[in-house]
Amino acid sequence: MSAAETAWWRDAVIYQVYPRSWADGDGDGIGDLPGITSRLPHLAALGVDAVWLSPFYTSPQHDAGYDVADYRDVDPLFGRLEDADALVARAHELGLRVVVDLVPNHTSDEHEWFQAALAAPPGSPERARYIFREGRGDDGSLPPNTLPPNNWQSMFGGTAWERVTEADGSPGQWYLHLFDVTQPDLDWTNPEVGDEMESVLRFWLDRGVDGFRIDVAHGLVKADGLPDGPDDFDATVHPTAWQPMFDQPGVHEVYRRWRRIADEYAATTGQDRLLCAEAWVLPVESLAKYVRPDELHQSFNFAFLMTPWIADELHEAIHEGLAAVAEVGAPQTWVLSNHDVVRHASRLGYPQLPGRLRIEGIGADDPQPDAELGLRRARAATALMLALPGSAYLYQGEELGLPEATQLPDDVRQDPTWERSGHTSRGRDGCRVPMPWTADGPAMGFGPGGTPWLPQPESYRALAVDQQDGVAGSTLELYRTLLRVRRERGLGLGGLRWLDSGPDALTFELTGDHTAPTVVLVNLGETAVPVPDGLVPLVASGPLDDDGRAVPTDTTVWLSPA
Repeated sequence: MSAAETAWWRDAVIYQVYPRSWADGDGDGIGDLPGITSRLPHLAALGVDAVWLSPFYTSPQHDAGYDVADYRDVDPLFGRLEDADALVARAHELGLRVVVDLVPNHTSDEHEWFQAALAAPPGSPERARYIFREGRGDDGSLPPNTLPPNNWQSMFGGTAWERVTEADGSPGQWYLHLFDVTQPDLDWTNPEVGDEMESVLRFWLDRGVDGFRIDVAHGLVKADGLPDGPDDFDATVHPTAWQPMFDQPGVHEVYRRWRRIADEYAATTGQDRLLCAEAWVLPVESLAKYVRPDELHQSFNFAFLMTPWIADELHEAIHEGLAAVAEVGAPQTWVLSNHDVVRHASRLGYPQLPGRLRIEGIGADDPQPDAELGLRRARAATALMLALPGSAYLYQGEELGLPEATQLPDDVRQDPTWERSGHTSRGRDGCRVPMPWTADGPAMGFGPGGTPWLPQPESYRALAVDQQDGVAGSTLELYRTLLRVRRERGLGLGGLRWLDSGPDALTFELTGDHTAPTVVLVNLGETAVPVPDGLVPLVASGPLDDDGRAVPTDTTVWLSPA
């Protein structure tokens, strides 16, 4: 294989850290960069290749840091710029690469650019950095500028437009915010915006980061003229059809520019830099455009995440996902949980119905998942995912089998979705609860303080790191074993060939570049499936039946020739 075909990111396993919730170094109840640095040995022992950090930039924290006020500094909540440098250095000492979040679709309303835009008049260069527009009337029955410029809705609920008050006190223009009202969208048709983001990329690359995860990568460019969306469109549902604020052709030129920057740094240092898109784009053929050879390296495969635990639907998602990226020579990227969706240990604890699913936040009065069933399926799903060719992303705490925190009191919720939806959507707080490191001690070892920013479920005590470390059969040890065997057998760089199996099972063979083939069998049916003759288990997501010769329901096993 060429150097490009074996670049580290092609088969990397990358672990997402949500800084608020991974480790609190100063005892204020909120995670921080020194806390993260102190816990990096956990990731080295786990066996991942890189850590991805959600935003830690200066921010008023209206959307947990995805409202950035200064892209070149660390919010005091998380530490100082020197702490970011120390984290990168320590990670590199441990053999871990560091990927940071970049939020290019919008800024905070406290960013100096937006404050300048509010102080400037309509038509000014300051306002041209954002999407300010005049409003419209209601077919002439209302005065001009009374209604929003179009019918776009915010991803967090309600209209995507906010009207400003001009300097003279009069009602003024409207600005676009696809997310919270405090997150005004940038206008990427303005060259000044692209130049600024290039400067931000270079700032962090110069400080040694190994790549970027790009927030709302499909949203930077809007359709010309900002036309109304379809009458029945819902911006809170990730797009499966045309929407004028997402997946416009112009985004691809942005990423061609960024790829040239990444390649420049790779050529200078001899170390590849990663660009990964968060792009909620379907079908997978459209998503594959983001990873063409001159664009980004990876894009999250959310179609896989949203696929129910049903054999034929998983087969289709995997087959289509691999075929789509094969057309452009890119690796596929697999993920089951992140900071925006219900954890898969809970998501899979519900009845699985046909169709791609994305379960929103769960409240105490909602139907509750079956915790035992969810964990068994989650372990099997992870064993399936980590066998697949390409790269994989893990979300903090999933290696412990953490479930969603479904019993959070509504008065502690901090996700802006909760308020903007009029308390109809519980939001994403349930997957963001702080990590349990120890069964005892303040905040289950999260930090020296006793009150974390979100309360931890009592059930987390038994799942803490110190309760699973070295315990045979624990979820933590399962992850460590899967990651070790994956690396030893070169599964991420191998090819996949489907084998015959029953209607409720998946069976495929993986060919690594330096080992014997590995066969993966996933049983999603109600009865045990025999292990094929001539094969012996390498690792299984749960106990096997019949002295290791039968795979019970909701179990995945990796097999090797005897």
